[in-house]
Parts: sequence; structure tokens; C-alpha cells
Amino acid sequence: MDTNALMMPVECDLRVFEEVERLLPEAELVVPDAVRRELRNLAGGASEEAVAASVGLDLAERCRPIAVESGESHADDAIVSLARAGECDYVVTNDGPLRERLHDAGVPVIGLRGRNELAVTQP
Repeated sequence: MDTNALMMPVECDLRVFEEVERLLPEAELVVPDAVRRELRNLAGGASEEAVAASVGLDLAERCRPIAVESGESHADDAIVSLARAGECDYVVTNDGPLRERLHDAGVPVIGLRGRNELAVTQP
């Protein structure tokens, strides 16, 4: 799960965990440490983004934390590194540039389709 995936419940009115479970009932959800750091940085303040990040931080607690062996500190780089290392079979994101990087690495992406539904896109 990337940062914007965890912010989707507020920003897109999407029940992200229910949608992922619908697509992949046996999935174990993980959140890289770099994503948690990014959410903490965004959560300060009272803007809609800060509220979404705060909710995302709470939701991240429902996922297994995972560290990146390569030491990547930027969230997108950490996610791509984990995917390339085979640590995840899919990535949940709605970030266009990250989706392209993941597809280039041969990783399927789960992203928003329509207003409140997720779908898998293959590389």
C-alpha cells in the first residue's frame, strides 16, 4: 500500500481494504516504513490532505510494516525496490508515475477505477 492508497478513504470516499479484499481475498497487506514516514509528514495541520494522511496513518496500523533492505527513504523508491525484490505481488496506488514505474518493473497495480472501485492493471 502506498501513501495515496491509504489516503483514498478520505480523498475518494473509498473503502480501500474492502476493495482490496474483493480483488485479492487472501492478500496480506504491507506498508513500507517510508510510506509511514511520508504519512506522518503530511498529517500535520488541518487541511484535507492532512486529515487524509492522519486517517491513512491509522489505517496503516492494519497492515504489516516492512523495511526496505536497500535503505530507500523515498516512499515510491521503497515500493519499487520491494516489488523488484519480490516482496509484494501487487501494489495498491493511484499515483500515475509510480504505476508506470511498477509496470516497467513487471508488477501489477491495483488502482482506482471509476468513482469507488479498485481494479488490477497488468504490466
